[in-house]
Amino acid sequence: MFKHALQAVAYLSEDKITAKVELLKKTFTWTDAEVGIAVSKGPAVLSRTKESLQRRSEFLISELGLEPAYIAYRPALLTYSLEGRLRPRYYIVKFLKENGLLKCDPNYYTVFKESDMTFKKKFIHPHKEAVPHLEKDYDAACKGEVPTNFRFT
Repeated sequence: MFKHALQAVAYLSEDKITAKVELLKKTFTWTDAEVGIAVSKGPAVLSRTKESLQRRSEFLISELGLEPAYIAYRPALLTYSLEGRLRPRYYIVKFLKENGLLKCDPNYYTVFKESDMTFKKKFIHPHKEAVPHLEKDYDAACKGEVPTNFRFT
C-alpha cells in the first residue's frame, strides 16, 4: 500500500493534495475522517481527475443510491471504469432484478470488484436459457457499443 500511496502523491505538491482532499470532501460529502479512510485504503483516488470523481459520485450516490460512507470504506469503486465496468454490471443486475431472475439484492461492491469471468459465472451464465443474448450484450456494453437486444434504460 505504501508503494501505491507514494505513486499517488509523488508528483503532487502539498497544495494540490490539499485541493484534492477538499474536492473529495465536497464531491462525496465526506468528513475528514472518511477522506482519511478512503485515501489510506485506496491512495489512487488522489490521482483521479475532478471530472472522473464527479461522474462516479453522480453514478454511485445518485443513481445507485450508495451512501458516501460506504464508498469511503470501498475506494476501489472509484478506480473502476464507469462505462466499461460499473454501468454495464449495474444494468445487468437491475435487468435481472426487474425481470424476477435475481432473488436478492447483491452487494454492489462485490458485483463490481469480481473478475469479469466470476461476474459472468454468477450473474449471466445461470440465465442463459431465459436471456440467451445477455452475455453478448454485456460484452458489447463493456466495449461501449449499444447492445442489439438488451437495452440499458
